[in-house]
This record gives sequence, structure tokens and C-alpha cells, in this order.
Amino acid sequence: MSALGRSYRYVGPADVKAAVRPGSDGFRIRSAADFDGWITERSAAELAEPFTFVVDTDGVLRLAPRRSEHVACAGGGSVLSAGEIGFVREAGRWVVGEVSNHSTGYCPDVTSWPAVAQALDRTGLGRPSGFTHGVVFRACPDCQERSIVREDDFVCVFCGSDLPEAWNVDNAE
Repeated sequence: MSALGRSYRYVGPADVKAAVRPGSDGFRIRSAADFDGWITERSAAELAEPFTFVVDTDGVLRLAPRRSEHVACAGGGSVLSAGEIGFVREAGRWVVGEVSNHSTGYCPDVTSWPAVAQALDRTGLGRPSGFTHGVVFRACPDCQERSIVREDDFVCVFCGSDLPEAWNVDNAE
């Protein structure tokens, strides 16, 4: 665990990670000026749907088109969080309209929010106080499949076994 929080390794399909090419990583947003330059180049169609994001292990927000793989956005590396994020204009400024930790390649815990908040604060964007849609990921101790917990039902959708209350998707780190 870093000073910025737990890091998450890619746990998705190996072939997806193998397809990551140098230079495919998401656009790094280190400041308000970075965000302003990036957002002005987006089309109305792009802005109508959320973007793929990661917060890399340096705490930097990286953004990519929605259908981008999170592992590509991260340049193949570990992350402090990952998910989807949408932006809207409010009172003449850009704000985060929606943000989730929905990344089945990294399966970050909802506790990764502080890393996202810190990265967003650096950009000067208005943001919510937490994920607008938090996704709870768990690994089944019996069948080893990764599951999304819905409606606090901690039962594996694949084999019916009970899932642990604590995040356990990748205990290798």
C-alpha cells in the first residue's frame, strides 16, 4: 500500500493486457490547465457518455474514451482506482456529473475513492463526495470467479457460495 492508498493490479483477461501497446495510456491530467486543454478537444458525442479513467500509482488522473480498456488507459500498470467518469457544465464550469469504480479488469474497492478525490481536486473540478455508483467486487473463495455484489447480497452468482464481506479480489499485493 502506498501513501496514496492500496494499489490494484490488473486481474482481467491476460489477452487484454497483452494487447496494450506503448503510448496507448490515457491522457494524464495533472492540473486544471491539462483538463481544460483535453476537454476542449472532445466532441459533443464523446461528452454525452462517460469516459474510462484510472488514477495511476503516482496519483495522476488518466482519461480515455469510454470503450477503452482500463489496463490500456493505465499503460499496463497498477492503479489506485479505475472506473468510469462523466463531466457536465454547471454554472460556467466543468464538474464531475457521475463517477464509478466500475472496472472489471482491476476490480477496485469502493475505498479507493480518496485517491480519485485527490486526483480530481488537483484539476479544480467540482466533484461529488464519493462514487455516484460504487461497485462492490469480491472473489469467490470456492470457485475463484470475480463477482459484483448487488443489493448487499454477498452470494456468488456462479456457484452460490457465500462471498466475504471484505475486499479480496487480489490478495497478492
